[in-house]
Amino acid sequence: MTTQRPALQLVTAGTEDTVRIEITGDLDRDNAELLSDEVTAQLDARPNLKDLHLHCAGIGTVDAMGLSVLLMISRRTTAAGTRLHLDDRSAKLDRLLDITGTLAHLTATTPTRATTSQQHVAEPSIAKGRTQAARFTGPDGIT
Repeated sequence: MTTQRPALQLVTAGTEDTVRIEITGDLDRDNAELLSDEVTAQLDARPNLKDLHLHCAGIGTVDAMGLSVLLMISRRTTAAGTRLHLDDRSAKLDRLLDITGTLAHLTATTPTRATTSQQHVAEPSIAKGRTQAARFTGPDGIT
């Protein structure tokens, strides 16, 4: 018996400075672009958007394309000076984000455009006089 994958359903509500998108279904290669398109439309329609809340409790499966879309949304909201919130994440989604090293990135408070442009790039450690000895590794990557 073949079961049909649930289509991604998005319910959007918002004001001039806050939008909430409730996500239900799989965020995968077949559906993830729908979320990206909706977020882009909301950012374009609301130039003063302060907060974008993605309500994640109804998300089923998230594959590599779904994760890629979440990262792309993070870049777009940061560029727009909008804070991204991943609300009501399931333990399964948190685990995926943790394993891929994206949990802290996607759930950190996003700086606004003004603070992003004022940040200074840290100097490399070698410029500060700290060095680390190199170790030889063999052709198979083993020392």
